[in-house]
Amino acid sequence: MEQMFSITQKRRRLPPELRRQEMIDAAAALLLKRGTLPLPSDDLRRAAGISKALIYAYFPTQHDLLNTLLKRELQALVAMGICDAVRKMPLHEAALLSALIYFDRIADVGPLAHIILRERYMTGHVSEENRHMRDRIVLALVRAGRRELMLTAKENIAAFNLVIAIPEEAGRLAFVGDMERSGARDLCARLVESSLAALAPAIK
Repeated sequence: MEQMFSITQKRRRLPPELRRQEMIDAAAALLLKRGTLPLPSDDLRRAAGISKALIYAYFPTQHDLLNTLLKRELQALVAMGICDAVRKMPLHEAALLSALIYFDRIADVGPLAHIILRERYMTGHVSEENRHMRDRIVLALVRAGRRELMLTAKENIAAFNLVIAIPEEAGRLAFVGDMERSGARDLCARLVESSLAALAPAIK
């Protein structure tokens, strides 16, 4: 009983930023476990080891919590150099470098950004700041594709979505241990290169 009281006291004394970080980490772990949104509030409370009221005190809605997690993921990609990578020329170099950065992040922490952005639950709820960061990454590649490939706008978007699925899946396989990381990374690179090579006849 005394030990339980001691643990509770320690948790109560956590600085606000550390407490907030614990909630974000708990949401990330639960999201990877479930793979869908929204996260059940009782499961989230148990994963974080705190009350629902305390979660709501930090994050009034689950959209707020998920946007904070998404911001962390996008900022990590920026810190890893993805914004510089997508501006490389030619398109082949930009696509390969950015795909490998994306692979590395997913292999490290799982496909968190992918799940949040694909789920209908977040439609219309992704923050303006996160949309801006996402667009900085995505639009550079899309515009490069429009410049270098003889594709319609719809075909270009479709090609982008198909190619980006490669690092997402390869990174996921490495993250869950279904593939050895270096092998998954090499496979990611080869598949991205072969996908671009398939489009090479259409390059002006």
